[in-house]
Amino acid sequence: MFVNVIKSHRDIVAVCDKELLGKCFEEGIFQLDVKENFYKGEDVPEEEAIRIMKSLSVEDSTFNIVGEKAVKAAIKAGVIVEDNINRIAGVPFALSLL
Repeated sequence: MFVNVIKSHRDIVAVCDKELLGKCFEEGIFQLDVKENFYKGEDVPEEEAIRIMKSLSVEDSTFNIVGEKAVKAAIKAGVIVEDNINRIAGVPFALSLL
C-alpha cells in the first residue's frame, strides 16, 4: 500500500491500496478520487504502514484511508474504528482527525 505523509501545520497521512491509485469511483452524487499527487507516497508492507500510522497518531494528524487493505491496517493501528468506514461504489474509505 502507499503511505504519503504531507507535512503541514497538521500532518496529513494518506494511505491507499496500490491497485486503487489513479482511479475514480462514483456512486450517485458522491465521488472518491484516489489521485496520485495526494495518495502516492512510499510503497510499504502492511506492518510498516501500521507502524507509520501509530507513530503519527500521537501527533496532531489527519488520516485519509482508502481501500480494503488500508482500512484494515488503519483499524489495527488504532487510527479509525469500524464506525468511521464509509463506501463509495463498494470501495471503503475513512477520514479521521486525531
